[in-house]
Amino acid sequence: FRGYCSRRLRRLRKTLNFKMGNRHKFTGKKVTEEILSDNRYLLLILMDAERAWSYAMQLKQEANTEPRKRFHLLSRLRKAVKHAEELERLCESNRVDAKTKLEAQAYMAYLTGMLRFEHQEWKAAMEAFNKCKTIYEKLANAFTEEQAVLYNQRVEEISPNIRYCAYNIGDHSAMNELMQMRLRSGGTEGLLAEKLEALITQTRAKQAATMSEVEWRGRTVPVKIDKVRIFLLGLADNEAAIAQAENEETKERLFESLLSECRDAIQAVREELKPDQKQREHSLENDSGKVSNIQYLHSYLTYIKLSTAIKRNESMAKSLQKALLQQQRSDEDGKRSPRPQDLIRLYDIILQNLVELTQLPGLEEDKNFQKEIGLKTLVYKAYRCFFIAQSYVLVKKWSEALVLYERVLKYAREVQSGAGAHRNSLKELPDVQDLITQVNAEKYSLQAAAILDANDPHETESPSQVKDGKPLSERFETFCLDPSLVSKQVSLVHFPPGFQPIPCKPLFFDLALNHVAFPPLEDKVEQKAKSGLTGYIKGIFGFKS
Repeated sequence: FRGYCSRRLRRLRKTLNFKMGNRHKFTGKKVTEEILSDNRYLLLILMDAERAWSYAMQLKQEANTEPRKRFHLLSRLRKAVKHAEELERLCESNRVDAKTKLEAQAYMAYLTGMLRFEHQEWKAAMEAFNKCKTIYEKLANAFTEEQAVLYNQRVEEISPNIRYCAYNIGDHSAMNELMQMRLRSGGTEGLLAEKLEALITQTRAKQAATMSEVEWRGRTVPVKIDKVRIFLLGLADNEAAIAQAENEETKERLFESLLSECRDAIQAVREELKPDQKQREHSLENDSGKVSNIQYLHSYLTYIKLSTAIKRNESMAKSLQKALLQQQRSDEDGKRSPRPQDLIRLYDIILQNLVELTQLPGLEEDKNFQKEIGLKTLVYKAYRCFFIAQSYVLVKKWSEALVLYERVLKYAREVQSGAGAHRNSLKELPDVQDLITQVNAEKYSLQAAAILDANDPHETESPSQVKDGKPLSERFETFCLDPSLVSKQVSLVHFPPGFQPIPCKPLFFDLALNHVAFPPLEDKVEQKAKSGLTGYIKGIFGFKS
């Protein structure tokens, strides 16, 4: 954006012939009321202010790793305020309309508030932001709805800054409003974002100073790690925000944020576990198998992480069930619709998380905990079997679906018989009685569909029964409805073609050889026998016979 402002300034100066000297010498010029014959002169000053502001925002990001750049950031904000003051002074001219004057005053107040905000002058910043907010609210009421949307958007951007300043002045009720805004919108943007996160962390850190221990399942564990203290203090607020979430998208984002914070806390505990290995082994020997406090704290945080993951997957499963029910009612075509297989995958992950819960160190001998996890496992197994049965119903495998429905009823009755004293821990789980009622209704519907399917004489065979894996070239005489013929994996012929037998190459035998009489060779053999050693010597010395 800073580059855009620079290019826009260059184009405006060239168009207005308002150049600052030449390439050899700089000659400064100022925009005065006398030359305000064109509104583009005001754009010159506005672009100067915007360029300085954008550079300040760029430096703010870089100041996270290079703190010295904060001084340059404040310098550019002061420059932006100076240009805004010049713009406001020029807009007081009679040539400027009332709307532009008010917008210039609001712009000046906003940049002043930003500068005071960075200097941590909370009272002055709050006054500037309030002035800016008041002007924008009046402008929103004075113009059409389309223009009012822009002004109201600016009011919403300024409101968190005002609440933040009010909190720093001493109004602690503003902290709750800031927390609610952060949880609803996933964090603010711009100049306030990092300060708000730091404020929340600072507030929790002050509360964490008084938090020294945590109690879980009858055992009190000291908490000495600051990051873990801050996470445990914010756990209740995050869970409350999830419960009050307006839609599934917001709830999913809050779940991810909570899991991320939990993973960071677990990592901090793991770093403490590494150098404490010998001490933990010694404590295990002295306590007769009782895990150390830091290990038990690690188990507690892991329990929170797995429980949160289970709640998130259960929330996703509920939304998929609603979508699946709406699909069955409407039967609309379009984008990919949810299927029972998607729910099966979610319940598989939940069951895997429950298995990990039973293996947490320090809870192996806790019979009530193991019994509670066992009942939860039965509940989720029942729902998993139910949706597996639903997937079998879709492909008309009636017998398999009926067996799975019976398995669902078996799991549900085991939960009801074994609940007893654990009913309080099962309140958050889906009601198995509703599942039993639904399964009984599905069983009757399934039996009726199976009878109708068996007695239907006009039922066409499935493509797999008709084709038997044969390509189209081998079943021209048989008619069947084959949807695969219009798909990308159509089977027309066997390719590559199979081997076929062919006649082999004939063999030729030479039978005439046995009846052939060769000419006599005795005379040549005898002549060769006479020429022995004497003939050899004569040949050497060149004598010819």
